[in-house]
Amino acid sequence: MPEFIAHLALAASAFLSATLLPGTSEATFVATAAEWPDAAYSLFAVAALANTAGSIVNWWIGRHVERFAETRWFPVSKEKLARAQKIAGRYGMWTLLLAWVPVLGDPLTLAAGLMRVPFLPFALLVGTGKVLRYAVLLWGLRALT
Repeated sequence: MPEFIAHLALAASAFLSATLLPGTSEATFVATAAEWPDAAYSLFAVAALANTAGSIVNWWIGRHVERFAETRWFPVSKEKLARAQKIAGRYGMWTLLLAWVPVLGDPLTLAAGLMRVPFLPFALLVGTGKVLRYAVLLWGLRALT
């Protein structure tokens, strides 16, 4: 696979994994960075940016959740959303640093939109958490190879 296509595939995986759709970008990132070690830092940037962009989609959906919550296709139950709102309400915006955590992260970013968290703090906190996650993965991959 050409390097450019690897970047695009990783971007798609990272973006979709951060939305309400199921997926995992960690495995894609590690496999792609292992295949293209000279491009590891650009792959790191692509994964972090695309994953953050996917969370921004969740935030936007949260801002408009009233339109979606009752539809059959909407993948977050009212219970999961209420749990995420409770956690976010208890611990504040700092919980957005955990937006990368599987199962919890997507509802947290959705709840942030629902709770009208301003965009800039949202993007900075979510982006920081996602950058740190991919940095740890890259560090681990470099340590193993």
